[in-house]
Amino acid sequence: MNSVMITGCSSGFGLETARFFFEKGWHVIATMRKPDNSLFPTSDRLSILELDVTDQNSIDRAVREAGPIDVLINNAGIGYMSPFENTSDEIVHKLFDTNTFGTFNMVRAVVPQMRGRKAGTIINLSSSTTLKPLTFMSTYTASKAAVTAYTECLALELAPLGIRTVLIIPGLSPSTSFGKNAGDKISKSGEPADEYKALMEKVQSEFQREMLVQELTKPEDVVNAIWQAVTDSNCPVCLPAGPDAVALSQ
Repeated sequence: MNSVMITGCSSGFGLETARFFFEKGWHVIATMRKPDNSLFPTSDRLSILELDVTDQNSIDRAVREAGPIDVLINNAGIGYMSPFENTSDEIVHKLFDTNTFGTFNMVRAVVPQMRGRKAGTIINLSSSTTLKPLTFMSTYTASKAAVTAYTECLALELAPLGIRTVLIIPGLSPSTSFGKNAGDKISKSGEPADEYKALMEKVQSEFQREMLVQELTKPEDVVNAIWQAVTDSNCPVCLPAGPDAVALSQ
């Protein structure tokens, strides 16, 4: 039976992906910082493990408990929107620790067993903000742009070892908890300077309007892209997910 380990399964894309693979008959290792057994049915094909991608001991323990992993999906991430001038070093480090170094550390923990079997698939999630820059998203976008560049290079070095690596680039999605997961990870930024306030109001208004009129990414778009990446050995290294991401990538 194929096994898949997914980070960040408490909500959003991670939760929907875990449910999808479970319905397909896979052994699913659903990980999250605060395990919630109520999210999934009880089954011997489902393991719910505590995992904080910013904690190496937590990663090592979860990978050890998971056993053989055929597919790793690095989905865990946090969002943040603020003028960079107001973005403290603490915030910068928290974003990169989760979105970037969390992905790095998960790959480093799982690759040895895949290399030993000369088989495996690694899926990393980036963001369409790397395709179209958005105001006040500089730090978040930088953390995801690093994942994009890293994955494209990683695919080249792992392919000769029998390990496939694919980057999923989701578009904007109103159904995800973007930013909410940062709650206990990031302290609030200071009050922005007056020069930023009018622009922030304008940007937020335009963003809300786009969310209402534009065809955005649905969870199933991301799940389907991940499924394609896992099941189609000829899929490209970079897969946009969602109509807005597809449009930006062309």
